[in-house]
Amino acid sequence: MTDNTVLQKSPSAAEAGAALAALRTEIGKAVVGNDQAVLYLVLALLCRGHVLLEGVPGVAKTLLVRALATSLALDHARVQFTPDLMPGDITGSQIYDPHSAEFTFRHGPVFTNLLLADEINRTPPKTQSSLLESMEERQVSVDGQPKPLPDPFVVVATQNPIEQEGTYPLPEAQLDRFLFKVDIRLPERDDEFRILQRHANGFDPRDLGAAGLRPVAGPEHIAAARAAIAQVTVSPEVLAYIVDLCRATRSSPAVAHGASTRGATALLAAARAFAWLNGRAYVTPDDVKTVAVAVLRHRLMLRPEAELDGVSTEGVLSSLLVSVPVPV
Repeated sequence: MTDNTVLQKSPSAAEAGAALAALRTEIGKAVVGNDQAVLYLVLALLCRGHVLLEGVPGVAKTLLVRALATSLALDHARVQFTPDLMPGDITGSQIYDPHSAEFTFRHGPVFTNLLLADEINRTPPKTQSSLLESMEERQVSVDGQPKPLPDPFVVVATQNPIEQEGTYPLPEAQLDRFLFKVDIRLPERDDEFRILQRHANGFDPRDLGAAGLRPVAGPEHIAAARAAIAQVTVSPEVLAYIVDLCRATRSSPAVAHGASTRGATALLAAARAFAWLNGRAYVTPDDVKTVAVAVLRHRLMLRPEAELDGVSTEGVLSSLLVSVPVPV
């Protein structure tokens, strides 16, 4: 008897790389610029990490996440964080069913592939902390029973760096759970002109299908890419460079608290994924340098006197990238 079942062949590493490389072009049909943010979102997917996007309102942060989800055929959800938001509004809650006289669990928006936590610093710490288990363990515990989240699962949180009234700064423990912190800046003049030109020609950001966006990759490509990244080699010299760089953040006179060991492992993971995306099976010091600022900037706490002098974490990291000896 002939089995008519079609077996889906897993994509090769080369096919996964080509599919992920096509993301930038596909997302560009809806989002102008922000190539760096697209890169870090893809790296986060490959590293099972999360991303904190910082930028003023109106710079296409939400559109970027929706375009990424559409291009990857992933589910996504958006939660607007407000002061009255409760933990159960994110993770879900037990609902009493009068017909069966039992409680049933109603899944919250966290049960998705890409969760956009919009203005995460506008909700109190109790609600912010409801994401900690989801981000770290990829699960939600209900009455002591773990409920696994889909794979892939990435939290993309946003916050406004200017308007701080009525906000609750993220605690260091939660900031450390984000793989990257990415600054979304206002577009250059030419990019802004292209954005307006698209809108003048009828572009509707709420209808990505009309803009021509289609899935160019999927979860199977992400899984194949993760398997390939696990084979990327890192020499002892490059490992030592990562260690020295993170230790240098702890001894910097401008820094009160430097990067933790979790920060060092995050830098290693991001550098390996970046090396693979660029077609190499080994990590170079330049790979580490490229992702270092995005990985470490939110893990440093400056001394108050340094902040008064106008020192920034980006400035500290730029100096360390110059001063820490690079292996040859």
